[in-house]
Amino acid sequence: MSDGHLFIIAAPSGAGKTSLVKALTSGMSDVSVSVSYTTRPIRPGEVDGEDYYFVDAKSFLSMRDRSEFLEYAEVFGHYYGTSKRRIKEQLANKFDVILEIDWQGSQQVKKIFPDSTSIFILPPSKSALLERLRNRGQDSEEVISRRTLEAISEMSHYHEFDYVIINDQFNTALEQLRSIIITQRLTTPVQQCRLRPLIDELLE
Repeated sequence: MSDGHLFIIAAPSGAGKTSLVKALTSGMSDVSVSVSYTTRPIRPGEVDGEDYYFVDAKSFLSMRDRSEFLEYAEVFGHYYGTSKRRIKEQLANKFDVILEIDWQGSQQVKKIFPDSTSIFILPPSKSALLERLRNRGQDSEEVISRRTLEAISEMSHYHEFDYVIINDQFNTALEQLRSIIITQRLTTPVQQCRLRPLIDELLE
C-alpha cells in the first residue's frame, strides 16, 4: 500500500477552517492533522501537543536554523512552523495528513510535495467574515481591523489552490471537503497500490 497523501488547507481568519477540519477528522479514519509549532501564547481551552506545540522564540529559531521545518512563517508577530520529521512519519504510517497553513506555507510545501492536494476555504461574504472575527471575543477592534486586511490579502491567492470551498452552510462545506479526500483516495495510482492483489488476480 502507498504512503499517505498530503492535503493542504488554507483560509483567512474567520472562514471556519479549524471547525471544518475538526469535524472532518472526527468522522474519517486514517486522516490526521499535522500539529504545528508556534511561539504565540496558548489560549484558553487549547492543549499543548494537540492544538499546537507551544515553544519560545529562541527554540523556534533554533529549529529553523537546523532546517527542521517543512515550512514556516511569521504571522502577527508570532512564528508558525511545520515539522518535516513528523509529516514524513505520519505519511509513512499510511495516514493522510492535513496541513492547516497559509498561502505562503502552501507554496513552500508544494515545492517539496508537488503531488499534494491544496484546498482554499472562503467565507460567504466579507460581512460574514467580519462577524465571525468579532464573535470570537478574543481580539480588540484594532486587531480585528488588521486581521480583516490580512484576510483580504490572503483571499487574493485562492486561485493558486487545487480546490475552493465556500463555507456558508457548514454541513455542505464539510461534505465538499470530505468528497475531495475521498476522490483523491480513488485515483488510479492510489487504487493500484491498495488493490494490487485483486488487480493481479483479475488480469491473470
